[in-house]
Amino acid sequence: MFEAMIDPTGVPSAGADGPRLAARPARLDGLVVGLVANPKKNAEPFLDAVGELLAAEHGTADVVRTRKTSITDPIPPDTLDELVQRCDVVLIGVGDCGSCSAAAVADGIAFEAAGVPAAVICSDAFRVSADAMARLQGSPGYPYVTTPHPVAPLDAGGVRERARLALPELVGLLTEAPVPAVAR
Repeated sequence: MFEAMIDPTGVPSAGADGPRLAARPARLDGLVVGLVANPKKNAEPFLDAVGELLAAEHGTADVVRTRKTSITDPIPPDTLDELVQRCDVVLIGVGDCGSCSAAAVADGIAFEAAGVPAAVICSDAFRVSADAMARLQGSPGYPYVTTPHPVAPLDAGGVRERARLALPELVGLLTEAPVPAVAR
């Protein structure tokens, strides 16, 4: 009578593939970095600090900044297309709530599908939301970087410090040897 069972919980079947990642560059020097900030407080300063660190420590050539107008909606298709054309790698964040963490992961997966390596940043309190979105998007185990929660109330120095601490893992996600997904 029924050809297949549908799981209403959204959990992928046992045979589901892991994350599909775009090919990574060996290094970041000379590359253009896209920064996709959501409208949460400190998202733009956090990504700007990471962009500055990438230029200073890894020789990136330029950054292209964009700011989403919604924490819950996916990146608009025209913005995605523009960044795919202009950027070699993309950073997305900062997921500092359940909705924006899920949306950031969905955006990262969209960039990966378009062939652009992405690194998503979420605060550690929202791993469940981020992981659920990865599963829903068909990329269970999608790797992302966490930073301690919360990010919004940090002062400028705190934001820069969090960016500095996240940098090595972000570079690892964006280059040839992405950090393996760990059981969360």
